Amino acid sequence: MKSGVATVRIPPCSAQTVELSMGDELVIIDPEGQQVSDLVAFGRSDHGEYLSSGRSLDYASRLWLTTGDVLYSNRSRPMFTILEDTCGRHDFTLTPCSKDTFRIIYGETEGRPGCEGNLAAALAPYHIGVDRIPIAFNVFMHVAIDATTGAFRVLPPLSKAGDFIRLQAEMPLLVAMTACSAGQSNNFCFKPIDFRVVRFDLNP
Repeated sequence: MKSGVATVRIPPCSAQTVELSMGDELVIIDPEGQQVSDLVAFGRSDHGEYLSSGRSLDYASRLWLTTGDVLYSNRSRPMFTILEDTCGRHDFTLTPCSKDTFRIIYGETEGRPGCEGNLAAALAPYHIGVDRIPIAFNVFMHVAIDATTGAFRVLPPLSKAGDFIRLQAEMPLLVAMTACSAGQSNNFCFKPIDFRVVRFDLNP
């Protein structure tokens, strides 16, 4: 039996965590369109197990994952299955934006934390520091890759207002998500991200 909860809003340029049990569904929604959410996940009982870009892309044998694909941990265990995806384009290659990202790419000097810092702050109560933030599953992020040279460009997301991705947890998880802070990722218009969790009740 499944039961829903209210939609939660992640304000622009911030992050939140949520704990999932096996079978729970996590729905990530772009409420206004053209916004990215960096998602990282860890085993709920063992934070040494984390969502792995390398394992997931290796086993899928392609860069862009969507409905039906499985997201794996660093220990090659399924963490999520993508049940539904109305956007169809996400990124699993680029790291969360950081103070250094803004300095090197944008020339900023004010030291905004970026998704890396926001994820670390959200995960601090679980004793997961910034050095343990892996490559994120960048929900709705649009990265175009030149087939000849391998050069890539970060383009505005293809997501429209109301687009969503629905993920099923394949193990108990600790998940952190952002409303992305990088201008290239969201067409330089910082917006919120919504999510909701549909709980799987083993004892209805």
